[in-house]
Amino acid sequence: MTIDWWTLGIQSVNIVILIWLLGHFFWRPVAAMIEQRRAATREAFAQVEVQRTQASAALADIERTRAGFAGEREALLAAARQTAEQERAAVLAKAATEAAALAAEAKSAAARDVEAANRAWTERASRLAVAIAGRLVERLQGPAMQDAFMDGLLKAIRELPETARLGATAPDVRLEAIGATPIKPADQQRFSDEVGAALGRPARIDFKSDAALIAGFELTAPHFTVGNSWRGDLASILVDLVHDS
Repeated sequence: MTIDWWTLGIQSVNIVILIWLLGHFFWRPVAAMIEQRRAATREAFAQVEVQRTQASAALADIERTRAGFAGEREALLAAARQTAEQERAAVLAKAATEAAALAAEAKSAAARDVEAANRAWTERASRLAVAIAGRLVERLQGPAMQDAFMDGLLKAIRELPETARLGATAPDVRLEAIGATPIKPADQQRFSDEVGAALGRPARIDFKSDAALIAGFELTAPHFTVGNSWRGDLASILVDLVHDS
């Protein structure tokens, strides 16, 4: 085999020229373009990273905001529940107080009604008892009973203050003696003598009768009235009965 060195040299020169031409007119622009593309890609990646970081930060802010909203919502709900519970408790307490007051008022009203009814029935029964006693004593009228009532009247006169007794016997004073039944003229002088003795000196007396006394006597002067009668006794008994009830 024979090597053509001229041809080999020329081909080598052509190869060198081709490589130079490729390196000068192709590889360098291509490398520059590739480098530009790489730089652009790196910049794009950097921007993407920045945007991702910003997005992550925004997401974090959103999460924090959502968490804040959730916490605020829970706080508002808790406050609303607490307020509602307080209002419910206040309403229940007010209702319980009003119910207790109504119950107490109803109980008090019922007690007052019962007490009033008891008083009314007691008063009616007492008046009936007094009326019955008055009817019974009317059957017992007689000299002995009159003397008994007269003794009580004279005792009451003797127990009067001295000034009252002296005033009742002044010259210009006339007394009024009232009997449950008319005092007979024959008994009027004895009545006057006994009353005068009880007063300490003679007295001028006018005589009247009043069946409402039932039995007994009353003596009336300008400044006092003394008596001993069934009307007074029964009235006192009635007061005691009603008061004790």
